[in-house]
Amino acid sequence: MESVAAFFKDGGIFMYFILAVFVLGLSIIVERVLVLIFRYNVDARALWKKVSGFLQDGDIDKAKELCNGSKAPLLKVLYTGISVSHGSEKEIQNAIDEVTLEIIPAVDKRIPYLVTLANIATLLGLLGTIQGLIQAFSAVGGADPSQKAALLAGGISIALYTTAFGLIVAIPMLGMHAILQAKAHRIIDEIDEFSVKLINTLTRRKGGIQTE
Repeated sequence: MESVAAFFKDGGIFMYFILAVFVLGLSIIVERVLVLIFRYNVDARALWKKVSGFLQDGDIDKAKELCNGSKAPLLKVLYTGISVSHGSEKEIQNAIDEVTLEIIPAVDKRIPYLVTLANIATLLGLLGTIQGLIQAFSAVGGADPSQKAALLAGGISIALYTTAFGLIVAIPMLGMHAILQAKAHRIIDEIDEFSVKLINTLTRRKGGIQTE
């Protein structure tokens, strides 16, 4: 703990700004992980196999019951489409489009901020280094010639603390951004894929009923 305290003290005030960026980024990462990986995560293909089975058997109520009450975006979309299965293809499409437009912003919400925060952490680290170098050269200017080299080396090493800390914060944040963005895109792609499958299944089913 003492070494950490000394690290922050020697790095200067910009260390605390970078720390604030880290806390903000970490809160976004934790919230998005809980939402995307735990709350929104479903086995889409296994779910669709069950739903399509109920629809093909004509059991609309069981299909609705399977999709009802979940916070997962895919289940909400399927539930909405099944709920208006009595309507025309256009009505089903419009209902699914409406709920999809409401859901998608919630899926990738706040994820783009991680790139911005990573850039801010890096730039704050560079700014802190520049300030530290200015202070180091100013201190060396009035020092004894025999001590200038040691003072300059010590001042530069301290000045680089902020750059190091900025990169320590930025690199994991960029990595988590890539992971969370990939997960969000996968959820959105599944919504697009299985909403089309639902519309096609309901349309074929209605066509079969009318033919009979």
